[in-house]
Formats: sequence, structure tokens, C-alpha cells
Amino acid sequence: QVQLVESGGGLVHTGGSLRLSCAASGRTFSRSFMAWFRQAPGKEREFVAVINWSTVSTYYDDSVKGRFTISRDDAKNTVYLQMNSLKPEDTAVYYCGATRSRVGAPPFAVYEYDYWGQGTQVTVSS
Repeated sequence: QVQLVESGGGLVHTGGSLRLSCAASGRTFSRSFMAWFRQAPGKEREFVAVINWSTVSTYYDDSVKGRFTISRDDAKNTVYLQMNSLKPEDTAVYYCGATRSRVGAPPFAVYEYDYWGQGTQVTVSS
């Protein structure tokens, strides 16, 4: 059974930093894409960043480019999201998503992901 478990959320002030972790288990993700999405109250879940597990290529939404960094630790089967220069508009529940094995262009849509974690709350106070 595939499990994605997020951790690392919390409350920070504007300009602060957090590092989110997503520990994956239950299958190999060596040919998968893994991503972070977020969902603010009253809004739809939106793409933040994605990493190709095998090539380590990364892609970011423009709203976080230059502030957030996605990475992975193959030995720990864990994906990270380092978030710097946080803003109040970054406040949301952050979800980790993973695809089954696939090749080609990175997926940016919610429906393209097969597995999801339970989410971790990030709150940025002004």
C-alpha cells in the first residue's frame, strides 16, 4: 500500500523559512514524478513544484520560483520543499503527490497524480 506522509508545516512570520518533507513508502518511485501542491481556504488545489525522480529535473509555479526549492533523497525515499522568504499568500495546506511510473512532460494538474498525502498546514503571519 502506497503511503505519502508530509511533515514540517507550522506557523512562521513573513520572510521566514520552513522545510516540508514527504516520506514515501509502498512502491518504488524511481520512474515517477513527485510534486507539492497547496490549497488555501475556499480555493482549489494548485501546483507548486514538481521533480522527476530519475532525472532530478525540477519545475516551479511562477509564484514560488526563486523562493522554493524541491529536492529528493533517494536513500530515504523522501521529497523536500524548502520554502524561503515566505509570504502571507503562501498560507495553505501543502500536499505531496506522486505519479505511477511515467515518462514525458512533467504533470502539473491534480488529476495526473495517483497518490496523495494527508497534507500539512503552513501559516505565514504578516
